[in-house]
Amino acid sequence: MQAATMDPSEEPPSVLWGLDPVFSAFARLYVRDILQMTESTQVPGIYFYNSHPIYKVDALGTVVYKREREDFFCYGVDDGTGVINCLCWKSNLFREEEDDPGKSGGKHSDVSPGSFNPVTELKKLREAQQKNCRLEIGELLRVRGPVKTSRHQREIMASTYYKVDDPVMAVQIAWMMEIPQLYRQCYDKPPQLQHKAESDTSSLSKATNIIKDFLKQKSVSRFRPYDVQDLLQPLVSCQPQTTSADQEPEAGPSACQQLRQLLKEALELLQDEGIIYRKVKSQDEIYHVTAQDKDLLIAVKDIIREDSKREKYAEKGCHILHILSAVRQRHSLNVSKAALELVLRSLECNSDIVSTSEHHYTVF
Repeated sequence: MQAATMDPSEEPPSVLWGLDPVFSAFARLYVRDILQMTESTQVPGIYFYNSHPIYKVDALGTVVYKREREDFFCYGVDDGTGVINCLCWKSNLFREEEDDPGKSGGKHSDVSPGSFNPVTELKKLREAQQKNCRLEIGELLRVRGPVKTSRHQREIMASTYYKVDDPVMAVQIAWMMEIPQLYRQCYDKPPQLQHKAESDTSSLSKATNIIKDFLKQKSVSRFRPYDVQDLLQPLVSCQPQTTSADQEPEAGPSACQQLRQLLKEALELLQDEGIIYRKVKSQDEIYHVTAQDKDLLIAVKDIIREDSKREKYAEKGCHILHILSAVRQRHSLNVSKAALELVLRSLECNSDIVSTSEHHYTVF
C-alpha cells in the first residue's frame, strides 16, 4: 500500500503535537484506519488521523498468517476491518532457549525437593514466554508499538505483544464496545489545541515584553507581583468562552484567574531567562532585577577579584560554575546560571572583568 501524505498547509506544526494527548498514547484505532492514515511531511514515521498526530498504536485481532525468522515473528492481524503486518522481535530469553534447548535440563542433586530451584523456575518462565509469543493461525494477538512503512507496506513494529486467552470472547467484546467510544469522544473530534496554543504563546510573549519594558523604563531594582499585575490586564479577555450549538457551555477560568496565571507564567519565564530572581523565597514575593541589583554585581566582582589571586585560578581565572557556587554561598541560593551569565556580560562590558576563555573570568 502506498503511504498517503498530508498537505503541508493542513498539517499542524510539529511544535504543537505534544499538546494533543493522543500523541503520547498508544492509539486504539481500527486496522483499516491505521492502514489509511496520512503520513507527516515534517517528520517521517508520524501519521495523522483526523489531524491527531500518531506514531504508536494498540491493536487486537486474529492471526491470519505467520512467518518465523531467526530473530522475529511476522503475524498478520485481522480485527475485522483490515489486516496489518506485525513485526514481533524475539526476546533474548526466547532466543537462548532455542539455541540450547537442553541448557536448563541438567540435574542438580544439591537442591532439596520442595525448595526453590532458580534453574527450574527460569525454565518455566521461558516455556511460558514461548507459549505467549509463538501464536498459531486463528489465535488472538494483542500488539502495541510504533507504526512504520516498509516497502510501501504499513506495519506495526511491536514493542509489546502476547497471545490473549479469550475462550468466551470477553476480551473481544469489551474491546469492541470501548473502541467506538474512543472514536466518538476523541479520535473523530479534531484537536482544538492549535489556536489556543498560539494565543497562549502570543499572550505570554507580550506579557514578558511588557514587564521587561516596565523594568527598563523605570530602572526598577526590585518589585512585587502586584506592582506589574495591572500592566497585563489588557491581555486578558473578559469575554465568555463561545461554544458551538451542539456543545454545552464550558465553565472557564475567570478574568482574575487568567490574569494571575498569565503573570505567574511570565515571571517564571523571566526567571528562566535570568532577568529576575528571588533573593529569598518567602511568602512576601520580592523579585530582584538582575541587571539593576548592585549588591549582586558587587558580590560577583569581589568573588572573581579575590579568587583570581589564588594559585588554582591565577592562570586561567575562575570558572563560571565556581563563581556560581560562591555566589550562592555568599549572596543567594536562588541565583541561576542564566542570571549569573547576564551579570558577567554586564561586568565585562564595563571592563570590570575579562574572559580568558569561554567559561573563565579574571580581573585586569
